[in-house]
Amino acid sequence: MQTGNAVKAIDWASVEEGLDAAPYACLGRLLSAAQIKKLIASYDDDSAFRSTITMARYNFGRGEYRYFARPLPDVVAKLRNELYPPLARIANRWAGRLGSPRYPKTHKALTAKCAAAGQTRPTPLILRYGESDYNCLHKDLYGDVIFPLQVVVLLSDPDKDFSGGEFVLTEQRPRMQSRAHVVPMRAGEAVVFAVNERPVEGRRGYYRTKVRHGVSKVRCGQRYAFGVIFHDAV
Repeated sequence: MQTGNAVKAIDWASVEEGLDAAPYACLGRLLSAAQIKKLIASYDDDSAFRSTITMARYNFGRGEYRYFARPLPDVVAKLRNELYPPLARIANRWAGRLGSPRYPKTHKALTAKCAAAGQTRPTPLILRYGESDYNCLHKDLYGDVIFPLQVVVLLSDPDKDFSGGEFVLTEQRPRMQSRAHVVPMRAGEAVVFAVNERPVEGRRGYYRTKVRHGVSKVRCGQRYAFGVIFHDAV
């Protein structure tokens, strides 16, 4: 499967409609079985990553994740570059609704903006969870330059490799109770979601709804996921 063909096949109008209704939208299958296998196998290659985070050490949950080093693997770099332009169009519509600054049209330009702010470390990552592991609700911010959307691709098969470990989001609406979302995913499928906040239409225009994401406890097996974060880190 060519990543460019998979990205072109996405119904972006439906994605934007989904993101208007909820803090996430499904993108369909973006990775082939061979691409999934290669990404999972790369997890044990220390030279492919710039750092490793053990979640329990920082009270992030339980499990582990690794940030890719530059140069990024081909499939990682391509997905980051190919997904960005249509997501930037959505992000700029959000910016117009919220009165926020607009985002560059290309990922190369966003990377340059990050570098100017001292954010030079790549943020795409692979996450690995075993039995009883989980990821607390959080936001992936990393610096002052924040692109408002990110993508996660499930690399493991929930029918065969693990159980539990659902991808979850919560949104805090002003003067209302938080709303939770549990997102079903299959191996190779991707979801785009709000990093920090999204615009929601109210009676007096658009307001900001805060969003956090995480992973519920894995009951058994092993779960891998691939995260595509578009802004770089300090």
